[in-house]
Amino acid sequence: MARGNHTTVTEFVLMGFTDRPELQLPLFVVFLAMYLITLVGNLGMILLIKVDWRLHTPMYYFLSHLAFIDICYSSTIGPKMLQNLLVKKKTISFSGCFAQLYFSSALATTECFLLATMAYDRYMAICNPLIYTAIMTQRVCKELVVGVYTYGFLNSVIQTVLTFQLSFCDSNIIHHFYCADPPLLALSCSDTGNKEKQLLIFSAVNLTGSLLTVLISYICILFAIIKIQSSEGKCKAFSTCASHLTVVIIFYGTLFFMYLQQPKAGDSWKYNKVVSVFYSLVIPLLNPLIYTLRNTEVKDTLKKMLHGRGP
Repeated sequence: MARGNHTTVTEFVLMGFTDRPELQLPLFVVFLAMYLITLVGNLGMILLIKVDWRLHTPMYYFLSHLAFIDICYSSTIGPKMLQNLLVKKKTISFSGCFAQLYFSSALATTECFLLATMAYDRYMAICNPLIYTAIMTQRVCKELVVGVYTYGFLNSVIQTVLTFQLSFCDSNIIHHFYCADPPLLALSCSDTGNKEKQLLIFSAVNLTGSLLTVLISYICILFAIIKIQSSEGKCKAFSTCASHLTVVIIFYGTLFFMYLQQPKAGDSWKYNKVVSVFYSLVIPLLNPLIYTLRNTEVKDTLKKMLHGRGP
């Protein structure tokens, strides 16, 4: 679509979370605290799983990768957002924007399918306990993890390349605190119709595909729990799923709100910023807390480490 003379964009300006100067420092302090807690919590979860042999099971193996993805995702977005809260020149290079979009998209997709894999693991453990250890071997778990990482990062290659094949000219102001598809599409002076359709299709397929796996797994789990005779057995079976189910509800609810919208709905940017902060900083912060507070084995290991005893 022609718009007369154009100036090719070589860098972008991130508008940030707010344009009110008096809020910059308070927000920096809050977001820095959240980011540091996220790092400590998720690194602590990985360490707990590594040092305690009782946690060397498929469920905790997947959980350690969830913690790793949360660290990477918050680190893809958090440091640049924090920097821009302190400086006047809130720019990001073209290549830097490309990298941020690529890794944030890849990690988000990977987390979707890792959560689906964790749901399948819970299904196997509760619905097929006699063959669980024979099916969910260390090799199978590693192959599943490699598979979700591979799909997530290949999917992001397609989406990122499609975005940066567009022309960016005239305005270089991104109305967001990081490089994401919707605000980038709003800047393009190319026809974005095809990219918008691709974004909607890929987002819908990834979200619904992984969520269907979660739903089917938990429907089967629910029926299996109903068949358990003792109340104690029902509570024990449900407790092994409660943490994961809580994380799934928060994660997928946030993602559906973020991505299944029209990319150029201008008034939605303010809401998207809040939701994006929730997804990029709050959810990675909450995940280790949810798994620690609702999981007896993790709490026991943590207590022993805090009291100076071996796991």
